[in-house]
This record gives sequence, C-alpha cells and structure tokens, in this order.
Amino acid sequence: MVISIFIKDHKDKMTMKLLEFSKRFKDEGSCEQYLREVREERGIICRECGSHEHYWDKYHKRWRCKECGSETTLTSGTVMQGSKLPLMYWFTAIHLLTSTKNSFSAKEMQRQLGHKRYQPIWEMMHKLRSVMGLRDSQYQLTKAVELDEAFFTTDNEEIQKAKDKGKPLKRGAGSQRQSKVLVMVESEATIPTKKSHKSRKAGHIRMVHMPDLLSETVKNEAIKAIDKESQIIMDDSKSHVKLDGEFKGTEKKVVKPEDAPRVLPWVHIAISNAKSMFLNLYHGTKDEYLQSYLDEFCYKFNRMYFGEHLFDRLMIASVTYTPAFKHRIYNKNITLSCG
Repeated sequence: MVISIFIKDHKDKMTMKLLEFSKRFKDEGSCEQYLREVREERGIICRECGSHEHYWDKYHKRWRCKECGSETTLTSGTVMQGSKLPLMYWFTAIHLLTSTKNSFSAKEMQRQLGHKRYQPIWEMMHKLRSVMGLRDSQYQLTKAVELDEAFFTTDNEEIQKAKDKGKPLKRGAGSQRQSKVLVMVESEATIPTKKSHKSRKAGHIRMVHMPDLLSETVKNEAIKAIDKESQIIMDDSKSHVKLDGEFKGTEKKVVKPEDAPRVLPWVHIAISNAKSMFLNLYHGTKDEYLQSYLDEFCYKFNRMYFGEHLFDRLMIASVTYTPAFKHRIYNKNITLSCG
C-alpha cells in the first residue's frame, strides 16, 4: 500500500514520520505483532471465566484461556472488533490522524488507502473518534475552567423538513443550521513574559454537543465534565444561572461580544480552531455526527505536546475501549462530503 500525502504546514515533518511508520509497520504481520504486544502488556482477560492466564496459539493467531479454553482473537474487545479491514488500514488511519493537527475526511482517507468502498472507511473513522471521546470522558476538568457556548453550522432533519415545506430557515442563534455546543477549557492564570503571550495557559478541553441551551441542560453537562472543587469563569448568561452552588466558585462577568476573546481567551481560541478544521474538511457535517468530530478535536488538543507518542497512546485506547459508534448506512443523499 502506497501512501501519498501533502500537508502544507507540516510537509517535512510529516514525510519523516511517514518513513518511520513505513519502517515500523512493513506489512500485516508487523501490525499483528505490535497489536499482540500492546494487548499482552495491558493484560488479556477471559470473557467467559475472568481468568488472566492465557497462552498464545500461533497457528490460529489468538489467545486461549488456560482455565476454560475459550478463545480471544487479536481484535476482540477492541475498536477493530468485527471489522473486515486489514490491520494496516487501521494502523495507517491512526498514524495519519495523530501525526498532524489537521484531520482527514473519510473520503480523503479512502483515497489514501486506495479502498474501493466508502462505507467501511467512514465507519472506521467514526469508531476511532468514538474511542477518542471515550478516553477523554474518563477525566474531569479541574481548578479554573472557562465555560461558554458555541454554534456550529450543520445539516439536520429540521433543515430538510423546512425545505420540504418550502419554509425559509431561521437566522441567528435559533437557526436550524446552528448546533449548540458547550465548551469548557482548563485555564490557569500566568504572567506573560512577552507581549505576544497570553495571560492564561490552557489545560484540558471538553466540547459537548447539546440539544438546547436551557440552564438545566448546561448544568447537567458541566457537572459531568468539571470537578466540583473547580472555579468556573463564564459570562452572565441565562444558561448559566443554575451553575451557582454546584462548584467551589463561579466568576460571572458581563461580557461584550468584542471583549469575549480577552475574558474567555482559550474557549474562543478552541472554538475558532475547531470551526476552521470543520470548514476545511467537513462541508455539510450532519448534526448527529458533530460530537464525533468534536471528540477528535478535543483529544488532539489535550495531547498537543505528546508528539510521536500520540500514535501509541491512541493504539492503547483503541485496544482498551469498545467504540460507542454502531454500524449504520451512511446517507450520501444528505451530505456528500461529511467526514
């Protein structure tokens, strides 16, 4: 399989990483060996009797339980379970997703892999993003946390219904095209040493697609994502009225639109960067898949300093979590270029 790729801001760095990846994973056998090592390091647990004692059956490429004899395949219980795609496809997709700040649409990934069918590549991408979200959901944001809402342009059933009835679409925040997202970023105050430096330093980030901006909805999502001992920094919005008393402290500010990037700097940087990524890759993103793309953005943002270790970290997550994403037929009649 030949991979040809060009990323304008990371060409040289990306080319070296592609060469290293090609040396490390030459064929399906090298992928199988790596996957076996990662899984054995994490520990194999029998699904039938719970035993941790297994031996490797090299002829059938699977583990057998020493207690009850049940089998565990290389991919069972992982993100790759049930997939008919070669391991090289999965490894290549993980490599490309983790070796740049940018991302790939399923269409571009299909082209890079040279696969004839779009559907299995699209499902593979969403399963990997699901694992990213599951991994990040294990952590709660702590200390000082910036909180605000954002609106992302998407396609959804409401738009189609309005078009079918010949009704004009609403404008502004209430538009059917605007999906609502709660954005939360750990934000630590710092002393800038240069004029270009910011007054706050970002930690982990969480973005949650929400059905509405009701204060109860915002409260419930914030409680799940943020530790109760945290200090919440936010604007004086009606959506935030129920956050008082739920955390150690809340700092509400009346923020003019032009002052928002200064008062909540990292929230708005995250929103801007996420929208830029979606604009470049996912023209016509469906509302029901928005969380999947947000999960990928947050996962990579939270690990921006991992460098080359990010591939191995996502591989560990991929063998640890079974994706929440389930098989479904992708409706190309609605969005042709959705990632």
